[in-house]
Amino acid sequence: MKTTYNKICFGICLLGGALAGSCTGDYMDYNRNWAEVSPEETERDEYLVSSLLGGMQSNVIPVEEHLNQFTECLMGGVWGGYFADSQVWANSFSYFNPSQDWLGKMYLEIIPNVYSNWLSLQAATKDEAILAVGQIVKAAAFQRVTDTYGPIPYSRIGSDGKVTAPLDTQREVYEKIFEELDAAVATLTEHRTSSISAAADKVYSGDIEKWIKFANSLKLRMAMRLVYAAPATAEQRAKEAVDTTDGKLGVMASNDDNAQLSGINVNPFYKVAYEYNGGETRISADLLNYMKSWNDPRISAYAKKSTFTDAVNDYWGLRIGNEYPITSGQAYSNLNIGQSDPLLWMNVSEVMFLRAEAALYGWDTGDTAENFYRRGVELSFAKWNVGDAASYLSSQNRVGAYNDPKGQYAFVPDTKCVPAWNSLDPELQLEQIITQKWIANFPLGHEAWAEFRRTGYPKLAAAPVNRSGGDVADGKFARRLIYPSDEYKTNGVNLNRAVGKDLSNGGDRLSTHVWWDCNPKLVNE
Repeated sequence: MKTTYNKICFGICLLGGALAGSCTGDYMDYNRNWAEVSPEETERDEYLVSSLLGGMQSNVIPVEEHLNQFTECLMGGVWGGYFADSQVWANSFSYFNPSQDWLGKMYLEIIPNVYSNWLSLQAATKDEAILAVGQIVKAAAFQRVTDTYGPIPYSRIGSDGKVTAPLDTQREVYEKIFEELDAAVATLTEHRTSSISAAADKVYSGDIEKWIKFANSLKLRMAMRLVYAAPATAEQRAKEAVDTTDGKLGVMASNDDNAQLSGINVNPFYKVAYEYNGGETRISADLLNYMKSWNDPRISAYAKKSTFTDAVNDYWGLRIGNEYPITSGQAYSNLNIGQSDPLLWMNVSEVMFLRAEAALYGWDTGDTAENFYRRGVELSFAKWNVGDAASYLSSQNRVGAYNDPKGQYAFVPDTKCVPAWNSLDPELQLEQIITQKWIANFPLGHEAWAEFRRTGYPKLAAAPVNRSGGDVADGKFARRLIYPSDEYKTNGVNLNRAVGKDLSNGGDRLSTHVWWDCNPKLVNE
């Protein structure tokens, strides 16, 4: 608008000297090339792009603490075996009976938050590299949402970003995201020697090559999700992701490639663990029991010791689905996390474990499954600066019983898994890979829950309290999240059509398996 005004003003000044006084406020613009953008406009545009791309990035793993609590701490972290509630709610994910408000957080907030910013970003810039990065961020966010619900609005979301639109099947969402990641990688490869504004990118500070590796790594994660649902597609996409021929960059290779969101004011996990009613989340008994049994030195990086006054203080996790009073629940080990710590999206250790599984099937010939497995553990140790992993990787320690300090929720994990690689049993090798990936991925609860559903690993203790009303059988686990009831009021025709088409094996229930959750060994889980 300013440029147009100056041109008009300049023309008037040329035509009538008497009007010159009305134009003198912008006289410095007279010598300006009208095809160029002024420094002020550049700064304004960079601020807008930074705000929009930042708005997308802040909703992959939600930065806003209330949204983060619902999606990461109360749901993904609990169902993925990382966290337990230290406060008892009548309706919660822990008991498989979340309230309507809890059901809709990812669906009704993440989808429009990401998509509205994405639409605005496309309108705000024509920079191909920035738009390609935005496409990758959108893929990272929506992959988590479809893994949670199954069918979701994706390809036909309206121009307003609202979710009142036809739902794509999960297969269609995955296919579309694969296409978008391929297109983004192709675009960024053309710009790989340049960069985008570091101010606009709180993940990689504008490093385009790192975005290419992250996109390929995300593609590999998605490929391995399809091992049972679409094995041919899984193999094809996995091979494409790790390909480094003809100058391709492939996937993450070092901890420098880790994707994590920095520059946030206060880490939302810190808020929930330390400021909400004295801390409403604690680390799970499952995770700390594995780590204690295996003398895992990362335990001190993940957790703080318990604070009991009537028991020996050690790394004691809290049983998921407990009914302890909050004063007892809060005595269990809390997260060892700082206020300014970044939010992890994906790390190179996960990539190595993905490649280890692909190598089991002969899809990744870059190394052996064992070597990828070992490299995944070593990189995780290096990330947390806890020393050499050689002793850990030779350990034959079995996972022992969990003896609850408060005496109510003891359990014995049903697993033969140990850190030392098993050279004979492919199924045990898979369990080792997934279990070590689970430990290394902390606190990515949604990823842990997805892989637990797909493979049945790691072996987790069932919730002792089940209030699902028969939806989830006792001793079993949630397979997906139910749509919020309001969505049936505002988008009922589309939603019912999607449920009948893509969730016909059980309907809109917690116990219904999503499309890729079809491991023949787990059909009755």
